[in-house]
Amino acid sequence: MISEDILKEHATLFSIDKNLDRLIKRIELLSYLNPLNTEKEKQRFYSSKYTKDPVFKYAKQNFSAFKLQRSLFSNQLEKIEDDDIRSLYQSIVYYYANMVQCAEAIGEKKKFFYNSLRLYGTPKEKDVANAKFILHIKDESEYEEKKYNSLDAKAYFEDFVQRYDFPLNIKLSTSIAADAMVSNSKQTLFIKKNAKFNDNQLLTLANHEIGVHMVTTFNGLGQPLKIFSNGFPKNVETQEGLAVFSEYMSGALTLSRLKILAYRVIAADSLIKGYSFADTFDLLHNQYKLDRDKAFIITLRIHRGGGFTKDYLYLTGLKKIYEYYNSGNSLSPLLTGKVSLDKVQSIQKLQDLGLASKSIHITDSYADNQNQNSSIDFILKNLK
Repeated sequence: MISEDILKEHATLFSIDKNLDRLIKRIELLSYLNPLNTEKEKQRFYSSKYTKDPVFKYAKQNFSAFKLQRSLFSNQLEKIEDDDIRSLYQSIVYYYANMVQCAEAIGEKKKFFYNSLRLYGTPKEKDVANAKFILHIKDESEYEEKKYNSLDAKAYFEDFVQRYDFPLNIKLSTSIAADAMVSNSKQTLFIKKNAKFNDNQLLTLANHEIGVHMVTTFNGLGQPLKIFSNGFPKNVETQEGLAVFSEYMSGALTLSRLKILAYRVIAADSLIKGYSFADTFDLLHNQYKLDRDKAFIITLRIHRGGGFTKDYLYLTGLKKIYEYYNSGNSLSPLLTGKVSLDKVQSIQKLQDLGLASKSIHITDSYADNQNQNSSIDFILKNLK
């Protein structure tokens, strides 16, 4: 619990943080970005022999973008006395103002695309080179039968979460692009209703979604400042990097999984080069010989909304977290909430001032490296 003295001393900061929390809670971009008619459009695309781009429909936003942006910028940040904390909150306001513009423009191709770029950036040449390096490595024999359905996965995750001291709410969904995803605002793990899983996928998803995304969700909720729960700017790269690193540490990360992350970089790069949905699909399916269903999902994730580059950050995030960990740094500050690697000093300062607490829940896979695949280590050590 935070002391009354600290609450009084930083009353302005807590007031601004509370107001931002009220505004930000209404913007969970991914909840608006999952198409409502994926299966129907997939069949139409396949029937057209991969020539007619899908026309996706999206849920309507339940906020006025103009009013929400105006409210974000009306916070009197100049009243925050500490320069570093004020700078952090200024970057937060700009970040969420961009997210509002992004959410407002879903389905408006160029408008959404350029707003997405402001939020997530684009793959650099070295990122594309890293992806191609991974894709050139010879496939290992990794086939495993997908013998589990969504109800089996639910039971597996309910058992897995027993190692953590927080509740797990699980719902089946027909409107998510991934096989499973965490909703931070709802503290819920969604599983795709018609998905099938093998043993390694369950281990991967458990360590990724519960071991990191749910851990940082509940750590964030326990912080005095709500921004730890809502998310720092650039938190996506760090959070996904931590999540894939958890897969690696648990021994679940495979070459085929790394290749999926590499294909996402290639697909994001094709988007920047002006490829249509059909062009990106053709690149993955016909040129890289990726299975058509996997190629469709990656293409969907990249082209949804009008062009969404976020997915290239999984590989860049993994590289940064791998290097950070192997330099002897503790990952605990990065688990305090939805925070970012470039704000570690800000997190530590907030902790020193009594404005942030240490991580209550720690990703258990980080305790001991279970990876036994030398190819994975070779790849991670040699990324540029």
